Amino acid sequence: MDIKSKVAEMDSVVSTGAIVDAVQQFFADNASTSDYNGGTTINKEQMVQKMEGFAGAIAQVNGITHHATIVDGNESASEFTFDFNMKDGSKIYWHEIIRRTWNSEGKVSREEYFNAQ
Repeated sequence: MDIKSKVAEMDSVVSTGAIVDAVQQFFADNASTSDYNGGTTINKEQMVQKMEGFAGAIAQVNGITHHATIVDGNESASEFTFDFNMKDGSKIYWHEIIRRTWNSEGKVSREEYFNAQ
């Protein structure tokens, strides 16, 4: 399995703002996630629901920047900046590292978010 091409594909989808599509396309059914605020999901279905709720709360995408990605074996780390205006009037500006573990089928089995600010 060519993990580098899978990572590039997923990062490309995320860069367009299609975060729900990225989860649906690239996550294994049993994938788990954790973020730097303590949030977790334990499977793909939960993550899809979480991302649908988040995406539905975005009023405007000001920018999504993919800075860099590294791949080592079945591990990848992608650096992104996300800049959103939310429907509740708040603003979100995240600069984060997304670390992914990929399984032998080319699907994400674990995703962790780290604050890069």
